[in-house]
Amino acid sequence: MVTTAKNSGRDGERGPGDWQDAITRARAYSPFLTRLLDKQPDLEALLREGKGEEALAHAASAGAGASEVGTALRRERAALALTLAIGDLAGAFPLLKVTGALSAFADRALDAAIHEGIRRRVPDYEPGRDPSGFIALALGKHGALELNYSSDIDPILLFDPAVLPRRERDEPGEAAQRVARAVVETLSRVNEEGYVFRVDLRLRPASEVSPLAIPVGAALTHYESSALTWERAAFIRARACAGDIDAGEAFLAAIRPFVWRRSLDFGAIAEIGRLTAQIRASTRGSPEVGPGFDLKKGRGGIREIEFYAQTHQLIHAGRNPALRLRGTRATLDALAAVGLVDPAEAQLLGESYDRLRQVEHRLQMVQDHQTHSLPETADAIDAVARLDGLPDGKTLLEELRAITESVGSRYDTLIMANVPQGAPAATPMPSQTSLREQLEDLGFEEPEALAARIDGWLSGRMRALRSDAARAAFEAIRPDLLAALAAAPEPERALARWEQLLGNLPSAINLFRLLEARPGLLDLLARILSLAPPLADTLARRADMLDPLIDASAFDLPGTLEEIEADLARTEPGGDYERLLDTVRRRVGEMRFRLGVQLIEGANDPLAIGHALARIAEAANAVLTRATIAQFREKHGEVPGSELLVLGLGRFGGDVLTHASDLDLVYLFTGDAGSESDGARPLGATLYFNRLSQRAIAALSVPTAEGALYEVDTRLRPSGAQGPPAASLESFARYQAEQAWTWEHMALCRARPLFGSQAGRAALAEEVRKVLLHERDPAKLREDVLEMRAKMADHKPAKGPLDVKLSRGGLVDLEFIVHFVQLREGAGLDPDLGQAIAQLAEMGLVDPALAPAHDTLTRFLVAARLLAPDSAIPNPSACMALVRACGYGDWQDLERALASARADVARAWQGTFDERLETD
Repeated sequence: MVTTAKNSGRDGERGPGDWQDAITRARAYSPFLTRLLDKQPDLEALLREGKGEEALAHAASAGAGASEVGTALRRERAALALTLAIGDLAGAFPLLKVTGALSAFADRALDAAIHEGIRRRVPDYEPGRDPSGFIALALGKHGALELNYSSDIDPILLFDPAVLPRRERDEPGEAAQRVARAVVETLSRVNEEGYVFRVDLRLRPASEVSPLAIPVGAALTHYESSALTWERAAFIRARACAGDIDAGEAFLAAIRPFVWRRSLDFGAIAEIGRLTAQIRASTRGSPEVGPGFDLKKGRGGIREIEFYAQTHQLIHAGRNPALRLRGTRATLDALAAVGLVDPAEAQLLGESYDRLRQVEHRLQMVQDHQTHSLPETADAIDAVARLDGLPDGKTLLEELRAITESVGSRYDTLIMANVPQGAPAATPMPSQTSLREQLEDLGFEEPEALAARIDGWLSGRMRALRSDAARAAFEAIRPDLLAALAAAPEPERALARWEQLLGNLPSAINLFRLLEARPGLLDLLARILSLAPPLADTLARRADMLDPLIDASAFDLPGTLEEIEADLARTEPGGDYERLLDTVRRRVGEMRFRLGVQLIEGANDPLAIGHALARIAEAANAVLTRATIAQFREKHGEVPGSELLVLGLGRFGGDVLTHASDLDLVYLFTGDAGSESDGARPLGATLYFNRLSQRAIAALSVPTAEGALYEVDTRLRPSGAQGPPAASLESFARYQAEQAWTWEHMALCRARPLFGSQAGRAALAEEVRKVLLHERDPAKLREDVLEMRAKMADHKPAKGPLDVKLSRGGLVDLEFIVHFVQLREGAGLDPDLGQAIAQLAEMGLVDPALAPAHDTLTRFLVAARLLAPDSAIPNPSACMALVRACGYGDWQDLERALASARADVARAWQGTFDERLETD
């Protein structure tokens, strides 16, 4: 870990002695600072007294009264450079204060130069009234507010031809070029008072042929169609810094999809790796820390820490807006906060970054040169070390060697982990015969016909394989892909589903590069395609579902309800309601897909996965219902004293879902049904909450561009399937007490309030509790329950031999036993069926064997919804996946466990109802 006393200082904590020592070192080892001190005795006096903030204020006013903008900025720059340098050397100004002040000055300078440039051509220009239509975007360290001591600035200058102030006879493009040239001249020209900033405009699109200032429309076209990877990385830290700020922010918002891509772009990450190798190979000076070593571009230097942060951002920030930060330290901290980087590693890299930047500043303070390299002589290195406060150059070199080795090894590991190494793209097979032979060697049936099919993919029939780049990327993975498909549990089925997936994709380059970068995903992909039809169908629609599986957390269960809610509620900056609908569908889909893969791989208990699926659904319901209410209120206001409540029933209420579960919901509202909302378009309470409920249902169920979310079933509401979707809490309670059938009270045994205020949910829970505690005639209750189960058996028989829900002795029979006892005894009233069984068993009211029977049958149900969705016995490989998911040794063990569980349910049925149950 890197630690220095100089990194810990805060302005005001250093006494005059530290400031005086800093001035002494500056005069001894920095000719540039010596000149500034000699020219500004009043400022030196403030600094000797340790009055850092007063010195900064003095510097800000140093240009007052100057006859022209350039002179004012040069004087301010000189005073600021001296103040920041001495405060830095004294340990009073931490790094971010120094870089932040330099960046803020660059913003002010650019803005002043832009307005001055416009004013030269348009004498009556009033910047306080007219929009300038001229934009400066800060990139790199300037954009990140991390500008270094003697830095160039690298803005991109844009203009809007429609609003750029200009003379009537001026063509907009020519007027903009005149402004751009004036900006560069104002800031870069060197005279007896120095310069303001060196301006480098080479980061603009197509800089070798494009004008200095580019129309906004042309820039948008470039970034949407032909920009390169390094330009994406550059815009990670982009910021509208001067001129027409609003227009600059709008431009950055428009190109946000170019910078932050939802799908992983391993081509971009590979480009970062190639760029790193190119930089290391071309960097002048010593490749190791010593005379001439480049602190910025050398191995383990400043740029590699920046690339480390940016590489993670390119991988993850398209899907996680919390990582879309400009500052390197802030990004490292954010990566640690979300678990993508070990916190200790993030801290080490961050402290290393600060120290390297600090030494970089010392190098630049000597002569105000934009240098990043250590001097070539030992004496000069000694001088830099002593300016820094170290005893000699040897001490400095030892510190830098430790830092760069630590950083370099970590960066090498990152690049190796994310970029395909070594082998170039595979060359196409020379003939169909060789492909046929390969397929035959891999064990495929009918290899000749299959070879013809594969050749057909490349004939132009597949959209995803029409470009040369796509075909080259496919050829790079084809041998490994075919081998993985051949090794899949059902090779022909896996290959057919791969073909379907490929046919549905408009572009597959990203997928191919992902599979090249992560060869282990090929085997997993083949198993998904072979074993789990629902997941294979999902992949055929959205191949980017594979992206999250590269993360080490892919096999972790999702967090708490609150954490999932927070994740789902996080949208793009400025995101609207429709974008939230898409965001929730995308993130829920990703989480459900990951849980499905966990089932296939046997990574977690299916019971835990079932609870996780319910947690995700509850969070999605809360986020979307809350957003729907907020949008609805914009037009219709609120109904005073009323609120919407949502009650979950069935598996959702019981907190265990499967991948095939729909959501059983009842919408209720509190307050006076005869009242009215207070918005611009008021509605009566009943109509208000019915329309609101319809929109909340649509938010959960209507497909958007990101697909569908959940099927919602509201047929258990008091008014039935044909009635209005919402009812007042009062009418609900009255209906349940006076009109509801026994089966409706049984359904309430698994009722759980899911949405509403704490008081509202408590009131709803109390109404449910009153219904369940209502005194009943045990004989009549038994008669109703048995009649209902008999009808259900006639109308909804088991779908197949693995239907552990509807088969006699299955989960439905178990639920009927438990709900009958709950209603008869008014006990064990927990909506979680497993918890209810445990409570009833402890009271001696049900057979304790029901608890393991419930767990066995529920585990199997959760796994089988993916691996045997039709309830038929699947292929042997899927059978073994079911065995693995449920925690057994072989298929016979699992069959025996299911038979034993059903037999336990049958015995409990007979003991409860005195009726024999046939389980065969």
